[in-house]
Amino acid sequence: MLGLQLSKRELAARTLDVTGCGRLLRATSAWQGLLTLNYHRIGDPGQSPFDRNLWSASEEDFDQQVSLLAKGFDVIGVGDLDEVLRRRRGRYVLITFDDGYRDNYSAAFPILKSHNVPATFFIATGFIDRPRAPWWDELAWMIRTTEKKSLEPNSWLTSPIEFDEPNRERAFGKLLAIYKGLGPEATDDYLEDLGDLLGTGRCPTASVGDMWMTWDMIRELRDAGMSIGGHTVNHPILANLPSDQQDWEIGECRRRLSAELRRPITAFSYPNGTRSSFNDFTRAALKQFGYSHAFTFHGGYARSGTDDNFALPRTAIETDVTLPMFRAKLTLPQMFA
Repeated sequence: MLGLQLSKRELAARTLDVTGCGRLLRATSAWQGLLTLNYHRIGDPGQSPFDRNLWSASEEDFDQQVSLLAKGFDVIGVGDLDEVLRRRRGRYVLITFDDGYRDNYSAAFPILKSHNVPATFFIATGFIDRPRAPWWDELAWMIRTTEKKSLEPNSWLTSPIEFDEPNRERAFGKLLAIYKGLGPEATDDYLEDLGDLLGTGRCPTASVGDMWMTWDMIRELRDAGMSIGGHTVNHPILANLPSDQQDWEIGECRRRLSAELRRPITAFSYPNGTRSSFNDFTRAALKQFGYSHAFTFHGGYARSGTDDNFALPRTAIETDVTLPMFRAKLTLPQMFA
């Protein structure tokens, strides 16, 4: 059913292109508000042992997307948010990246500069200060490097998981879902146990290589007019944490960014970003530590005059987003974003 739905949406997107309706709708302002696009990584994952779902677009596709935005839309930075969100009319686009992967600097940044288009980079500071595989990439690494063909039921699993499908994506999805449901006291034990059960151990730091940006790179983004925001220290699912740990993840992230960049940090994106990944404690911590806007990851766009600055929606851009679908998101976000 999902594949059929995606096919119908793709067909609708292509119809907008072929009939010229998309061009007409873009010219007549079929929506008003802020459309925020969310990316993670740019380039080709190839045979990467890490989470290949994190690659959002090839360099060629990203260049086409940014070119389209530069020619037809008002692309803003986080410094414009207060004014834009108060306006009752206007169509604005915000480009965002999560986590702090180095290809944001080496691949995305040159393309953004070539089109004179700004973007916002939400940084998980702990990965910059102490480069290592984040939990989702470490899970993918374990599954792709193990010689095991299955994982039997254990204290974490109630049924076996087979590893024989292409790229082991199904197994990765199941083990990732278990991690996301764990409290902070259990996540490290889970990774330790999986490393033992799979015979891989934990992902060594040497395997990470140049996965993350450096502070000098992030300062270069800042100096070129890009915006920088917070994304916690260690990228936990905040709603799984007690309030004091949420306070630390949110406050320490802002402190490190402010110390390194010498700029006020006012925007934040929630790790994982679903509605269940943050709660009232999260919102309170964001306000306490001086953030004024926070972004989710559950699709849609912010209509003009929105009054909830701590649940601003973003639409994911992923490698299966074709250029017609990308244009459709810009044309009718109420249907395609």
